[in-house]
Amino acid sequence: METTENVKGDRIRQLRLARGMTQADLAEATGDLVSKQMISRYERGESRPSPSVLEGLAEAFGVRAADLFREPVAEVTFDAYRKYKRLGKRKQEQIERRVERELERRIRLQDLLGQIREAPIPSREWEVASPEDAEEAAEALRRRWQLGLAPIANVTEVLEGHHVHVIKISGFDDFDGLSARAWDEGELLAAAVIYGGGRAGERQRLTLAHELAHLVLDTESLPAEDPDQFDSEDAVFRMGAAFLAPRDPLLRDVGQKRQSIQLQELLLLKEEYGMSIQALLYRLKDLEVISAYHHKQWSIEINRQGWRTSEPEELPPERPKWLRRSTYRAYSEGLISEEKAKQILGESPDGEEPSPTLTQRRSLMELPVEERRQVLAKQAEEMKGHYEETRSGRTGEQGGAVYDYDTEEETGG
Repeated sequence: METTENVKGDRIRQLRLARGMTQADLAEATGDLVSKQMISRYERGESRPSPSVLEGLAEAFGVRAADLFREPVAEVTFDAYRKYKRLGKRKQEQIERRVERELERRIRLQDLLGQIREAPIPSREWEVASPEDAEEAAEALRRRWQLGLAPIANVTEVLEGHHVHVIKISGFDDFDGLSARAWDEGELLAAAVIYGGGRAGERQRLTLAHELAHLVLDTESLPAEDPDQFDSEDAVFRMGAAFLAPRDPLLRDVGQKRQSIQLQELLLLKEEYGMSIQALLYRLKDLEVISAYHHKQWSIEINRQGWRTSEPEELPPERPKWLRRSTYRAYSEGLISEEKAKQILGESPDGEEPSPTLTQRRSLMELPVEERRQVLAKQAEEMKGHYEETRSGRTGEQGGAVYDYDTEEETGG
C-alpha cells in the first residue's frame, strides 16, 4: 500500500458527501476509530489517516483503500438543477458527488476502450434568444445525429449512441434532472444527463431531452428565470419538447388549429411521441394549435383527475446500457479484472448467478444516511423475528448452544 501521505482529502470528502454522510456519521461508521474533528483535518489536508484508519474509512465507504489515493480524472461542472430551490444544499452536494464518482468511472472505461475523443460532444453550440431559435436548434441536432423527423423510439439509446452518458440517481423524490460536463485542462472529456429514478417513462424521456438542451444550448443572453420574458428554462424546455416532437410531423398529426382535443387522441399521441399528456398539451399551446384558454381548461381537468404526478397509461422507463455493455467488453478484452467488473455490474461478468450480497450492499450504500439507517433497522427487526421463530419452532437447546436441525432443508440441500 502507498504511504498514507498520498491520501487525498478531497477524495474522502467526495465519498462522504456522495453517501449523504456528515463527518460525525463517517466517524461512527468506522466504529469510532477516529473522531469527526480528525476527519475534518483529513479533508482539509491538515493530517493523514494511519493505515488502520484508512482501512476503516475504505470499509465505511464500501471501496478499496486504493481509491482514497486517486486523483480525480476530470473537473466536473454542473448546469442548473430543475426545481433547484427544493433540493437544499446537502442533497445537492450528495447528488453532485455521486455524479462525479460515476462520471470518473465511466471516463476510465472510455479511456481503456479508446473512446475519449472518438467523436465531438455538442456543448453550448446553439445560441438561443427566442422560441424559434430553440426549435431550430432541435432540428439542427436531429440532422447532425441523422434522426430524421420520426418519433424517437428510445431517447436513452440515442444519447448513449452519441457519447452522452445517461445516469440514474435514485433516493431523491424531489430531484428531476441535471446535466454535467467533465473537463481536462479546458478540453471536454465527457457529458452526461442525469435523471431521478422511479419516474414513468414519459417523464424520464422529457427530463433527458430537457437536460440535453441544457448541454447544447447557449442561453447566456437570456435571463435565468423571468416569468415575464422568454428565459433560459423556457428555452431548454422548448428545445427538449421540439426534440421529442418536431413541429412538422406533430402538426401533420393534429392539424394547424384545434377547437378541442379528446383524451383518447392525447393517449395515442403519448404512445407515439413518448411524451406525457401535460407536455403534449403545452407543446400544442406553444405551437398555437390550441389556445391558452383551452390549455388552461385541460390543466384544471388534469388537476381534478389527480394526473399531475401519475397519468393514465404510463410508459415503462428506458434503461441505460452503455455502462454494462462497456464493462463486459473491457473485461472480455482483459482491460479490467473480474473483481472490477463485479464491482461495476454487481454480479459476475461470466454469467454466474448474481451476488445478492454485493448488489444489495452497493444499493444500500447509495441511499441517503437516514434511509440507510431505516433499512438496516428494519432488517435487524426482521432477523430478530426470524431468530425468535427459529428458537421456538425448529431448534433444540443444549447447554446454552442452539442447534438448527433443518439447516440442510432450509438451504436447499
